[in-house]
Amino acid sequence: MRFLVQRVSRAAVTVEGKTVGEIGKGFLVLVGISKSDITEASETEPETPFPDRSSMEIAEKMTRKLLGLRIFEDENGKTNLDLKSVEGSLLMISQFTLYADCRKGNRPSFTNAGDPEKACLLYRAVIELCRQEMAKGDPGFSGRVEEGIFGADMKVELVNDGPFTVLLDSDEIMR
Repeated sequence: MRFLVQRVSRAAVTVEGKTVGEIGKGFLVLVGISKSDITEASETEPETPFPDRSSMEIAEKMTRKLLGLRIFEDENGKTNLDLKSVEGSLLMISQFTLYADCRKGNRPSFTNAGDPEKACLLYRAVIELCRQEMAKGDPGFSGRVEEGIFGADMKVELVNDGPFTVLLDSDEIMR
């Protein structure tokens, strides 16, 4: 799983000319799901629902890392503050192209991207985890989590603050 995290002063996503998600200060997060994030049900437990425990462990750890990122400046100009500290919001966008393989030729291959049906379920699980975590703590903080539409042709607009962009990769974080 990959999260391309961009600190923004504002961001919005439109589908067919209609705004479907919009935030002020916060993170615009492009979310890529790979084949390796999607574990299949075992032969002994074929009725295991997806996302299964292994896939959810990846999602949970990535979500904790995302929400714990301290990339907002404090009063001394140091990047010491996380999303909740600045009362920021999230805009989550599905982005299978984060798994583009450009090693051969000039046309990227997307064979490392996860199966769209299961990737959508895991993407939805990540969004729900973010909503649950953002709702914890200060009752006066809404912790908005907005989203694009999985698989849609989206137009994403943002004002990157800094710019400050970080790549979180589950292959590194799960070690």
